[in-house]
Formats: sequence, structure tokens, C-alpha cells
Amino acid sequence: MQVVATAGHVDHGKSALVRALTGMESDRLAEERRRGLTLDLGFAWTDLPSGVRLALVDVPGHERFVTTMLAGVGPVPAVLLVVAADEGWMPQTEEHLAALDALGVRHGVLAVTRSDLADPRHALRQARTRLASTGLAGAEAVTVSATTGQGLPDLVAALDRLAARLPVPDAAAPVRLWIDRAFTVTGSGTVVTGTLPAGTIRTGDELLLMPAGRRVRVRAVETTRQRTDKISGVARVALNLRGVAREDVARGMALVSPGGWTSATTLDVRIHFGEASGRLARQMTLHIGSAAVPVRLRPLGPDTARLTLNHRVPLHVGDTALLRDPGRRAVAGVSVLDVRPPTLVRRGAAAARARELATWPDRPDGAHVLRRHGVLRRDDLTLMGCQPPPGAVTLDDDWLADPAHWEALHRRLADEVDRHATDRPLAPGLPVESARLRLALPARRLVTALVRPPLRLDAGRVHGPGLPPPVVAAVDALRADLSETPFQAPTADRLTTLGLTPPILAVAERAGAVLRLPGDIVLLPGADRAALRLLHDLPQPFTVGQAREALEAPRRVTIALLEHLHHQGRTERLPEGHRVPATG
Repeated sequence: MQVVATAGHVDHGKSALVRALTGMESDRLAEERRRGLTLDLGFAWTDLPSGVRLALVDVPGHERFVTTMLAGVGPVPAVLLVVAADEGWMPQTEEHLAALDALGVRHGVLAVTRSDLADPRHALRQARTRLASTGLAGAEAVTVSATTGQGLPDLVAALDRLAARLPVPDAAAPVRLWIDRAFTVTGSGTVVTGTLPAGTIRTGDELLLMPAGRRVRVRAVETTRQRTDKISGVARVALNLRGVAREDVARGMALVSPGGWTSATTLDVRIHFGEASGRLARQMTLHIGSAAVPVRLRPLGPDTARLTLNHRVPLHVGDTALLRDPGRRAVAGVSVLDVRPPTLVRRGAAAARARELATWPDRPDGAHVLRRHGVLRRDDLTLMGCQPPPGAVTLDDDWLADPAHWEALHRRLADEVDRHATDRPLAPGLPVESARLRLALPARRLVTALVRPPLRLDAGRVHGPGLPPPVVAAVDALRADLSETPFQAPTADRLTTLGLTPPILAVAERAGAVLRLPGDIVLLPGADRAALRLLHDLPQPFTVGQAREALEAPRRVTIALLEHLHHQGRTERLPEGHRVPATG
């Protein structure tokens, strides 16, 4: 199936043309039929010669119903633009064309109707001139009369060729069905309709009703009055919703796949049609899909702006929408650059953001988004409508990081560890939670993933490659003190003089920079191995006195060393106080 919306000035024969093409009456309301004026959206369909089913969304042409017209064309990929031969180009034709151009509609057919009432050539030339500077330039044109049937076969053939040219949507894409009609069917309950641009809806699916975010279940699926188990876009869809009251749904709401869209209230956009951002009204209406959302606009750069929405809207990066100022009847086309933009609270933040956005394309990809955020959950990138970029740093299966940002974070972590060691030289390392806060990371495991040599992780703290300067100075002083007599352990007073106060000594001991034995014996690392070598040279077995003489150490140091070596299994005790080096 393909879906095409009509567009054009009031009373130019859009509904009559739909009726002639499909044999169906798109004006559903009695008031519409009485007045001969389309007041609301109408729907009809026909099968083209190629076998493709074409659904038509008929929109009102009166200037008072522009919002309704935009609700009809918003989700639709192509347009049937209607101009009457006897009136030619009119104000609402111009307004509709401006809206279509702003929305990025690039596929369509031009139909010059009522060709039985006037020579269509003038209207045709007018229309082609107007279309030449828009996305519909070069659209196939047909002259037709809904009354006599003249040109209808040509129009059908043109629509068939249009349907063949339209891009094929992704059936696996997340669903976003903008609701354009809601009503109650006796015995079934609430039914909503809309144009499904992409994705697949199945009976029994659970969807989110936005903006409330309420989970609803699809009881039944119907397309062009035919029940089906599933339907893929592009298609006109009617969904029977289980347990949903009619008053809970309205035009402009959307049914979306859970976990498929960002529920945004603030977004940064690029203006690609209309006036510069600084000349736009500060209060406007954002039209996307069938929704019309009041927004507050803050200009950033000449073609970029920040929009604050009055309620949540399901969006992806790259979405196209329309800004409208009803008072001036002015429109501006926008493309969504960021659905999770940074706050702008610091002086100069808006100017910096404008400079950043100036380098972005209209449809940013995963690389741009990840570079902006630095670190993101994989699911968050999906919610924004982006794929993980090649080269992204993958942290387990949950997190992604921009490579340049990840390296910068590693350098910052090393700097923070050094700063912590300088400010608190006796602290045992920077706590992981403190590091997370300093680096503004969303999870502790990202800090642990950043730790690599020369940094190390121990007991929930990040340690640098060396000792704090006060500890290094104290150990160097100890090394100098023991250079001639390695087993003459300093007294407690001497340790204090050397700078080895209890806190510094504790840090040095944890780092293995000193050998600390019971009785406040402090030696250099490796002193126990050096002592064992000297003990091997004594006549065996040896006494404590012989060991003391060989080590040239006080008795307290000798006893402490011998006990240490015994507990390590390097010496053995014999009767009468003798000892020998352990065998094996």
C-alpha cells in the first residue's frame, strides 16, 4: 500500500477528484455534504493498475482548517496537489505548498482540475512556475475533470508511477502511529486511525499512548476495512484498543513502540525553510505527524533554535517538522538535531551550542550524537533513532563511548588521581564514586573501565603509579639512614625525625615501600632476603647471638627478623635455641 494526501485551495475539487478516483465519498460528515465543503479529514482508497492499493487522505482547503490539513499530510510521504483550471493559483494553494515544502515532501502529482470549465494551460503554467523552487519541482502534471472523467486514466497512471517511485519503508522500524481520528464502535470499543509510515503492528502488540506514556494493547488491526493479523507501513491503519476509553485518545496523540522513541520536551532544531531563527515568533506551534504542539522558541544561531514543548512528543534525531505562527500565517520547516540537548545556563553556553550545531548535518548520525554526549547507553542511542557508529568504544553490552572523549576521560582521571594525592597525600587513593562525580559519569562501572596502567584499582579506589611526595621523601630518608647499616632499624623517635610518622608509614607499608616487623621495626624492602643470605654463611646451626653479630643489628631487630623468617618458613627452630635455614 501507498498513502497520498490531497492539498490545494478550498473548492478546487479535491474531494470530487477523490470520489472519481475511488468511487468512495471521503466527506463523512452530514454538514460537509450539506455545505459541499470539507471540514475534516476524509479517507478513501483504490487499487491501481499495478495492483498497488493507494489510500488517499483528503484534507480541507479552507484557511480556517490549516491545522487539520497539516494533521492529514504530516505522516504522509506524497501529495496530490490540486489546482482548479478556472481559478488558477490561489492563496490556500500557496499556503499548502509552503507547508508541504517545509515538511520536506518531495513526491507528488499535480492535478489541474475542472478542465471542462476552462482552458487548463494557464493554471498549469502558474503551478509549474510555483513548484519550480520547491521540493515538488518536476512533479508530473495531469489535467483532469472529475465531472466528465476526462484525464482520469492519465491521473491514475501518474499516481501508479508515483507509487512505484516512493521509497520502501523499513518494516522492522519502531512504530509511531500518529492518531488522526478516534471513535467508538458498538461491541468493540475505542478505535483509532492513522497513517503508519514504517514499522509493523500486530494484533496483541503492546504500544505506548503518548504523551501520557500509558501502555495499551492492540485488540484488532484493520486496513481499508479489512481485518488483518498485522500491517506494515506505509498504510492506513485502524486499531481497536483494549481497555481504552474514547475520551482518553484524541487527534495528535501517537502510539509508539516501547523503547523505540525519545519522549522529548526540549529539542534543538535547524531551520531549513522560512525566516532566520531570530525573526521567528517566540511562541509558535510545532506540527509533526498529526500533532500540533505549542512551543517556546529560543534562537541559537542564524538557522538553529531551541524549542521547549508544552508536552512530551516521541521523536528521533532527523525528524522533520513544521513551525507555524498562526497570527502571521508564517511557517518554517525544521529538522530535529538533538532530542536530548544540553542545558544552557552558563554565560556563553547558547553561542557555544550554536557553533557546535553549525557543524552538524540536517540528519545527524550516531557518530554526531555520541560525540556530543561522550558516553551513552546503547538503548539511549536507539531511542534517539541512531545506530552505534563504527569505531565506538563498547563497554560491555550496555554503554558506548566516543573514542576521543574516552581518551580524554582517561587523561582526566589520571589528573584527578594526581590532584587527590596532592591534596590528601596520605589518603589510600581516589574513591571510585568521587571519580565518577568529578568526571560527571552516569555509572561507577564506567570509572572502573577507564582504569588502566599506570593507574590501578584496589579496594574501590583508583591509585596512581607512584607514592605521594611526602611518602617518597620519608622513604628516601630511611634509605639514606640504612645505607651503611641496613639492619640498624631506627628508633621511634628517629622514624619521626625521618618523616615516617604513623600515617605516612602506613601508606608506605601498603605500597610495599618499607618492611615493617612487629615491635615497630622498620627496614627497607628486601632486608629479610639479605638477612637470610648472611645466615646461610654461618656455621650451622646458629644461635641468636651469632645471627646478631652477622647482621650487626640490635637484639630486638635480630629477634624480629628471625621470627619473620620463621613464619615465612625460611628458617627452622632447633632445641636449645638453635636455628638453621629451612631445607627445600
